[in-house]
Amino acid sequence: MDSKSMRIVFFGTPEFASVQLENLIKNDFNIVGVVTASDKKAGRGKTLSSSAVKKVAEHFTIPLLQPESLRDETFIAGLKNLGADLFIVIAFRMLPEVVWKLPPIGTFNLHASLLPQYRGAAPINRVIMNGETETGLTTFFINNKIDHGNIILQKKLKIGPEENSGELHDRMIEESKDLVIQTIEKIASGEINLIDQNDFISLDAKLHEAPKIFKNDCKIDWSNSGVIIYNHIRGLSPYPGATATFFSSTGKEIELKIYQARFEPDISSDGSLTLLTDNKSFLKVALKDGFIFLEMIQQAGKKVLGVKIFLQGYNFEGFWQAKP
Repeated sequence: MDSKSMRIVFFGTPEFASVQLENLIKNDFNIVGVVTASDKKAGRGKTLSSSAVKKVAEHFTIPLLQPESLRDETFIAGLKNLGADLFIVIAFRMLPEVVWKLPPIGTFNLHASLLPQYRGAAPINRVIMNGETETGLTTFFINNKIDHGNIILQKKLKIGPEENSGELHDRMIEESKDLVIQTIEKIASGEINLIDQNDFISLDAKLHEAPKIFKNDCKIDWSNSGVIIYNHIRGLSPYPGATATFFSSTGKEIELKIYQARFEPDISSDGSLTLLTDNKSFLKVALKDGFIFLEMIQQAGKKVLGVKIFLQGYNFEGFWQAKP
């Protein structure tokens, strides 16, 4: 089958998916339908907000489905009527079997890790939080277990020592374009060597998971080493942001989101978690193995600021510490 004549339905919601959809359309792939999330109320005015994928579909006048339930009979009938050969799923929720089994060729997913490592909802955050130096992208056929299907193609990527999750996310968007197209072309040609994920798993190998990030995951554990704390901060930057609470000897307290930091090893540090500052140019926390310098921070309800500008409007009088 010619890859450009293959009838494709695309499933996705955020920018990570919308860029891939637009790239496929501009490369003349036959996208016959798009499935995305329902419009959501957002902002203080609670106005309805469309997904990034919906905006692309509407721009190119592609038939659009926004089901509340993926098991809805009307939705499934609508999918069948599109007569798709292949479904592509990128940054979307789990599909029930009644959906992913519809197309005769199958349904493939793009995942932002080197499967079977970092299965789950937050692989980009988790690889950086865990201090990994390498990650990648995987396309695989969906089955009835999340992120467990047979691998089609993979692409390895190095992680920069100062790269945060937002930067890696944006780089992966670009790196994904060719991989998705190559996957379609491989499937269309029939020249495909599927790899069982179990082939990558040995008895002594540790499999890292990538569960969704919750509020408690964002809190900095100051008892950790400086490198672990530094990785935690960049793994959560710019979203949702690492959080820390500082309190003074006079009873004052402030909670900050930390988006950028720097770790400076120093064996003379006493590990007291004291917040040190000249109230002009720096904020740093004394750890057991050095100092974490806070560089880009945000107080609740305020803008994200560089530390020098932040200190122009906030004075840390007296003795302050990080809350463990």
